[in-house]
Amino acid sequence: MLRENTPSPNGPIRLFHLSDIHFGLEDQRAIDWAKACIARERPHAVAITGDLTMRARHPEFDAATAWIKGLDVPVTVEVGNHDIPYFNLYERFFAPYKRFHAIENLVEAELHLPGVAIVPLKTTTRAQWQRFPWSNGWVTEKALAETLAAIDALPPGTRVLVAAHHPLIERRAKDNKLLTINGTRTMEVLAGRKVMAVLSGHIHDAFDLTAETPAGPLRMIGAGTLSKRIRSTPPSFNEITIEGNEIRVVARNLEHVPTPAMQIDQVPENALPPREPDEPVAPVGAVPPVDPPVH
Repeated sequence: MLRENTPSPNGPIRLFHLSDIHFGLEDQRAIDWAKACIARERPHAVAITGDLTMRARHPEFDAATAWIKGLDVPVTVEVGNHDIPYFNLYERFFAPYKRFHAIENLVEAELHLPGVAIVPLKTTTRAQWQRFPWSNGWVTEKALAETLAAIDALPPGTRVLVAAHHPLIERRAKDNKLLTINGTRTMEVLAGRKVMAVLSGHIHDAFDLTAETPAGPLRMIGAGTLSKRIRSTPPSFNEITIEGNEIRVVARNLEHVPTPAMQIDQVPENALPPREPDEPVAPVGAVPPVDPPVH
């Protein structure tokens, strides 16, 4: 007999895609609501694309891991730039994942559902010689090779979702500023592997965009935040339904804002609220009048 939330081999698969919970500055109402949705609706899996914590402090990890361990569904967790020790440089360089010990089996874990696999892609690094600060993404050759090897090992015909923290856009549209290093090549090779979509977070607004690459199109799906650090939308998570080769995305939120009004049409540099007229803003326009705290 199948468990209640075990997908049938030929039925649709429903995922909840969460990101940027930022324990330490979490929105308690939002995370209580998200947890209640998971308990009541029992999606087949939950993908959390990074930034569990605000500053990778021990109490923040304790709260994050307790919350995640209370979810009675399969979970995979990506590491975000906020999840690597910020003040303890020894740990940052020599034991960056040490504080994940309570959920280490979930970190960058592949999830396998009938005909579908969620494969991790590491975009967070301990340091970046190309720039400072190190908050934006970098797909190293080692990280990309590990993801491609995992994809290539899957049975033929498996539908693949790749989970990463940072969006893979390499250059900001308005001024060509460097965002995710090696993002362009990564998108091309993932498109060549016929990846269905890349799930990410980092910028605290939802999006559903398609990048055109020399190897074909690649869909990019971003989740918003469940923290107090909103950018231009209220706290949200994505409900993703996979049926055949179709993916449907709903940006779930407490304010019942329709999905198109929750999604931005370009990837910005970071999660800071837009203050310039040429920065992307979601149609709902929930830009906070004062920048949320960062500590």
